[in-house]
Amino acid sequence: MKPHRTFLATLAAALFALGVSQPCLAADAHTHAADAPAKLALDHGKKWATDAPLRQRMGEIRALLAAQIGPIHDGRLSAAEYAALGAAIEQKVANIVAECKLPPAADAMLHLIVADLVAGADVMQGRAAGNTAEGAHKAVTAANAYGHYFNDAGWTPLG
Repeated sequence: MKPHRTFLATLAAALFALGVSQPCLAADAHTHAADAPAKLALDHGKKWATDAPLRQRMGEIRALLAAQIGPIHDGRLSAAEYAALGAAIEQKVANIVAECKLPPAADAMLHLIVADLVAGADVMQGRAAGNTAEGAHKAVTAANAYGHYFNDAGWTPLG
């Protein structure tokens, strides 16, 4: 298991041991249960519930991406800038894991978005194969999916 994945798994286990109720993504973002959904979907035609910590952290992720959206689309970020963006996204994801509490079905949907955020961050940081710009686009797509599938009144899609 890679260090960042170990960190998320250790964090989730520590929260569970401390009695923190239903932390978001009780398992690490790369582990899917056999009954986990394979595709994002609405909750019977409605957006999924959120909580204040999730809305705050996703807003922070959106702000990170929005500040670089032009250079991301144009492929103008340096390798160091992509790596820094990926690391910042990964930290916000760790905060989501530690802080938010969602009902299990909403959490399962969020798991899919977080997995894409982490996958994009991995590419941007050179931890996974791929083009760094493609990693950033994956993170932007995941952030926009959050806004489409989760009830966050303050959310606006990234261009």
